[in-house]
Amino acid sequence: MGKFIQVEQDVNVFVEDIGEGQPIVFIHGWPLNHKMFEYQMNMLPQQGYRFIGIDLRGYGQSDKPAFGYDYDTFAHDIKVVVEELKLENFFLLGFSMGGPISIRYATKYANNELAQLILAGAAAPSFTQRDGYPYGMNKEEVSGLIEAILYDRPAALTEFGSNFYYSQISEPLKEWFLGLALEASSYGTIASAESLRDEDLRDELSSINVPTLLLHGTNDEICDYQFSKQLEKGIDQATLVSFENSGHGLIYDQKEKFNEELLKLIK
Repeated sequence: MGKFIQVEQDVNVFVEDIGEGQPIVFIHGWPLNHKMFEYQMNMLPQQGYRFIGIDLRGYGQSDKPAFGYDYDTFAHDIKVVVEELKLENFFLLGFSMGGPISIRYATKYANNELAQLILAGAAAPSFTQRDGYPYGMNKEEVSGLIEAILYDRPAALTEFGSNFYYSQISEPLKEWFLGLALEASSYGTIASAESLRDEDLRDELSSINVPTLLLHGTNDEICDYQFSKQLEKGIDQATLVSFENSGHGLIYDQKEKFNEELLKLIK
């Protein structure tokens, strides 16, 4: 069932909460919403999981305030939802931009109830290239994407999503996916892209003190596979599972394998 949770005055986020059992909280990527996990929602509640999908502020059915699209604020929103739902012994799964947001939650706000972190195609530790970190886009490319969004958001997001999947997907699925992206606020989409461009989490990886499962497609053209190799080096209890036939959209490219890896955690 869906519900709205107030994360700060005049800002409510939408949470889909279905099934019973061990909770997995799903944090979507840019610029999507919790519905991107449809093929996990279909299966996990049948297998003893409680699926909790949060629409980040600015996205999906959540409120769309003018500000608050930095990782700290997103992570604090998750904290409020976790406390409101009184979650115990839960998993936190962050996909793409949801990855660094989940890392920030784990290092800044998590208590002992966080059992495991799952980072899928994560846009972390940094989405853009830096000194000593030659992976990902350069900052100018992200700024160019922002300019393109300001000019023609549907076209820019269509172009951005064109190399999301490694497998052949149907035109209707592409259109559905674009529709999810266009549910987001334009200004939230832009401000989040600025956070992706500017934020750097390399220094906080050593503060993650829960087991961390890294899932990444080796053919990922949006978040370089090397991101997860860097995460594996920087996080003490990290395990990397590679998806050889996936691009960025491993949740769909190899959905059976993706779901199996999640089920292994509760078996």
